[in-house]
Amino acid sequence: MVAKNPPMGWNSWDCYGAAVTEEQVRANAEYMAKYLKDYGWEYVVVDIQWYQPTAGSHEYEPFSDLCMDKYGRLLPAVNRFPSSKGGKGFAPLARYIHSLGLKFGIHIMRGMPRMAAHKNVLIKDSKYTARQVAESNSICMWNPDMYGLRCEECEEGARAYYKSIFELYASWGVDFIKVDDIAREYPKAKREIEIISEELRNCGRDMVLSLSPGPAPLDRAEHLKNYANMWRITDDFWDDWSLLLAMFERAEKWCTHSGPGHWPDADMLPVGALRQCTEKDGWTRFTRDEEKTMMSLWCIMRSPLMVGAELNKNDASTLELLTKKEIIDITKTTHCAHQLYRTDDDIAWIALAKDGKSVYVALFNISDKKRTISFVPEDYDISATKAVELWTGKKIADTASIKQSIAKHGAAVIRFEL
Repeated sequence: MVAKNPPMGWNSWDCYGAAVTEEQVRANAEYMAKYLKDYGWEYVVVDIQWYQPTAGSHEYEPFSDLCMDKYGRLLPAVNRFPSSKGGKGFAPLARYIHSLGLKFGIHIMRGMPRMAAHKNVLIKDSKYTARQVAESNSICMWNPDMYGLRCEECEEGARAYYKSIFELYASWGVDFIKVDDIAREYPKAKREIEIISEELRNCGRDMVLSLSPGPAPLDRAEHLKNYANMWRITDDFWDDWSLLLAMFERAEKWCTHSGPGHWPDADMLPVGALRQCTEKDGWTRFTRDEEKTMMSLWCIMRSPLMVGAELNKNDASTLELLTKKEIIDITKTTHCAHQLYRTDDDIAWIALAKDGKSVYVALFNISDKKRTISFVPEDYDISATKAVELWTGKKIADTASIKQSIAKHGAAVIRFEL
């Protein structure tokens, strides 16, 4: 099964935007292999516009020349990814990532390059040309690189194009595909999602299919579960407390749809060194306690975990956050996660261990001051013999009535042994 557990990895967007280079990808992969792999981190994902030679920030250059082959399939920009020279594509970089014991992923946009349609190239192994298949009125509002495809009017041609790119990516050794401009584009993108999923599954290589950006519509949850491994439940998530606070409501609505092979995605973890393409000293605006809240919520709701930092600038605190095994393991060892209650000041979540031996409860202080939060396990049919707070490792003597002093915007995660 693809994505039996929520995928975990690194994505280049938060730190390098569209400007990431091969050297930076390799350096972050090496860090991951050395410090994070043993904790479950495995995917190294190159985000948007790896095919754009002059990309230099988080901003896009409209109508710039893109690198592509004669069939309209995008290729890595050689000046940024030198190992792709000679038509090798990402194969050499993927081999290197694999040699580290990791997996390799790329970002793509829905559709085909506008350049391919304007040049009217022939779609590989088909009778169709790009102009026959492209839908010129279907353009992403924030990045004009691509045209959507005529997936209903010219399904055979659309399938041929998606088949051609996924066969190419399979030959490169890609393990993860993030498709952008699609998760929230219902109903117009419904058929395109289906074709993408079907052609990806038929390409001969297992790849995680991630759909972005959100918010994906909740009423399409069953469709998403059938056709994707993960999908965004939010627009781009950044290091802002208001965005983190808003995520609790999204998580409550989506958590029941988490399960092996299909995971609602709360987006990347903006921790550590961010925005490196424009701010060399850029750092997350989250406090340490807000980072703990974010990590606790993502793990107990079982969201995919994709870190956005320049890993080689991690401080001890960030490394500790990303290697807190007891917290990370909640994503793999629990089920039936849901919110227990919410007040103006605090929120509680619960998740059950699959082996039936433990219950996890996360307590969140969403107020603007330090508070003591009380929790009575018996009120929720929890009869515990032992309890420990996982962030501190402190054992809790009185398991009948829990009292946790939690900093503002902070969290405590308690494991009750039954």
